[in-house]
Amino acid sequence: MEYERFFARDPGVCGGQLVIAGTRVPVRSVLASLAEGHGPETICAGFPSVSLDAVRAVIAFAAVSAEEDIPLPRLPVLA
Repeated sequence: MEYERFFARDPGVCGGQLVIAGTRVPVRSVLASLAEGHGPETICAGFPSVSLDAVRAVIAFAAVSAEEDIPLPRLPVLA
């Protein structure tokens, strides 16, 4: 997924935090909602300016970020 098009960073919007493009909703707020167990549809209902595709982009962004930033131990080889 090309998630980058769903995000924006502008010093004049939310202090330069990464937000959902065209909104003032920080990406970290969407991530926090997901971490609290809210589903994408519930998040969209709570943030009407955020589309379902934008929430999916946040999930993809988190997955890629975790893959790049967190060193994972090698998995054992099972025979």
